[in-house]
Order: sequence, then structure tokens, then C-alpha cells
Amino acid sequence: MLRKLTQTIRAFSTQALGEIPVRQRANLVDSFNREHTYLRISITERCNLRCQYCMPLEGVDLTSSPELLTTKEILQLAGIFARQGVNKIRLTGGEPLINKDIVYLVEKLKDIDGIKTVALTTNGVTLARHLPGLINAGLDNVNISLDTLVPEKFEFIGRRPAATLSKVLKGIRAAIDSPLQSVKLNTVIMKGVNEDELCDFVALTTEDRISVRFLEFMPFSGNAWSQRKFIPYQAQIEIIEKHFGRLQRDDDERSSTSMNYSVDGHVGSIGFISSMSRNFCGGCNRLRLTHDGNLKVCLFGKDEVSLRDILRDEGSASLSTKKEEELVSVIGAAVRRKNFSHGGYYGIEEIKREMKRPMILIGG
Repeated sequence: MLRKLTQTIRAFSTQALGEIPVRQRANLVDSFNREHTYLRISITERCNLRCQYCMPLEGVDLTSSPELLTTKEILQLAGIFARQGVNKIRLTGGEPLINKDIVYLVEKLKDIDGIKTVALTTNGVTLARHLPGLINAGLDNVNISLDTLVPEKFEFIGRRPAATLSKVLKGIRAAIDSPLQSVKLNTVIMKGVNEDELCDFVALTTEDRISVRFLEFMPFSGNAWSQRKFIPYQAQIEIIEKHFGRLQRDDDERSSTSMNYSVDGHVGSIGFISSMSRNFCGGCNRLRLTHDGNLKVCLFGKDEVSLRDILRDEGSASLSTKKEEELVSVIGAAVRRKNFSHGGYYGIEEIKREMKRPMILIGG
């Protein structure tokens, strides 16, 4: 009887955890029992916009080409993470559509055993042109960054011609009308800049299947973050409810970064990513791989470990069993060192002081 009960429990546990072998699954579980199944890969540090919250005014020193991960190396590392239990990969940048191998990457990532979802975060400038190829390659979801609907503000925030906004809007429309599983709009709210557009963004969800997520302004190196530009999500909700009435809270997945809401009568939805005022670290399932091959277990953490150097050890990028075992060991150790929240920092001012990489060199 006891033996049969044990078998039943094991069968249930395996089913609930997606048939991931115990040894591999455990390697991506941290000391707070958070299982990491989501990998964000930055595939370029280059971007065709210069958004103020992402890139310093003076720009960034670009990494020399030999120091960047190659397409082959990205796929090799993605395969290792998939064998450890990762089932979702998001390609970020910089602007990932600048990478000439973007369609090929999506196609090959979808071919990796265990990868169920391949997503993309883009500024949308060239999305309309690339979208057919990406969908044919198997892209599942897209997140589009847009912080204003006003051309003059777009030029101010993105430091690029106001006319570029029309290209972004064209890309958003193409995504909404496509067979993609989900389309999300990411909007960083900055006091005195675009909080007056909150209701305009909410209005986009009236008739279209799109989720608009409002992000709190986060401090990164060189982005001139200050408390006077910060507007917490509670204040954003108050502004929206004055116009649209009471918002209805939706059920969120444990690992969701967004607190999602429905607006009465709207086809789409809205969400609030409250990284600063109400963290969601308890359910974090995300890891990050930078364009130069460093593993970051937390967006705000300063600790990084180079997977690129291990992969290229002995002057070869071939993936031997010994090399994969070393990478698996290093990845597991990094995950187990992960702090519970915000890289171990306490308070916004400490995060602001300690952040060494601008957002564009981390990956959105």
C-alpha cells in the first residue's frame, strides 16, 4: 500500500512539473525554492533608438565583435538551459531585430527539445517588415516598447525623429492582426513626461486584443533616474480609475511580473509592473544571458558569471560533454547564490548607486 502511494505521489509530481527530470530541474532551483524556467537572451547591444531610461546620453562603448556571443554559441547555451528545465526563451537587446540572424534564431530555438515558447521584445521600428518571417519561423509572442503616442514626445524620449513613431504604430497594428498568441505593449511611466497619457494607452485596449503594461521607472546606470520622475503604480491606477471606473483584478500566474486588470467593456487588458514600489521577486522564474555571454540571475544584481569564457575554453567553441557539465555546474551555483529580491539591495537609492550597467547592456 505504501509503495503504491509513493508511486502515485511521484507520478503526480512529475506531471505537475512538466516531466522535467529531477536532476536537471533541481539545478535551476534557488535557495528560496524558486524554479527558473524562463531565459531572456540579449542578442545585440545595438539599438536604432536612444531612449532616455535605457541608454545614457553619451551612448555606450560597443563591445568588440570577438567578445560577443555568436549565433552558434547562443543556440548551444540555449540548449543547455533547455536541458536544465527552461521552457521559455525571450530574445531582447538592444533592439533584437537589428541582429541579421533573428529569424534563423527563432526557428532554431523552436527546434530545441523542451522549448515551448519563443518570444521577442522589440521597439517596433522595423517590426512590420520582419513579422511575416518571424511568424513563419515559429515566434509565439511579442512585447513592444512604446512610451508615448505623441510624436514630439517620442522624439524627446527616444532621441530620434518624431516620424519614427508611425513605423512603430504600424508594427503594433501588424502584430495585433497577426496569429501571434499574445501582443503586449510595455510603457515606462515617468512623472512630468507621459503620465498624462495613461488613459490614452488604456483606450488602445478597447477593441484590440492587446495588453498594455505600465512599468515603473527603474534606476540604471546613466539614465538620470530621480524620485521626482517616479510615479508608483498605485498613483497610476488612481488616474486611470477616475476616467474608466473601477478596474477588475485578474488572476495572475505566480511568476507573473505584472499585476493584471480588466477594464469594463474592453477587449484587451492592462497591467502594472511595480518593480520599485511592490516587487514580485517571490515568484521570479527568470534568468538573463547578456550579449557578451554573462549570466545574470537578477536584473538588479551586480554579480555576473561568464558562460562565454567557459564555452570557448581551450580555444574551441565545440560543446563537449565535459564542457557542458562545467557550464551546468557554474549555472547551478549562480542560481543558488541568487538573492531573494533586487540583487540583495535595500531601497531604491542603493539600487541606483550600485547599478553598473545601463539597461541597454543588460537586455530588456
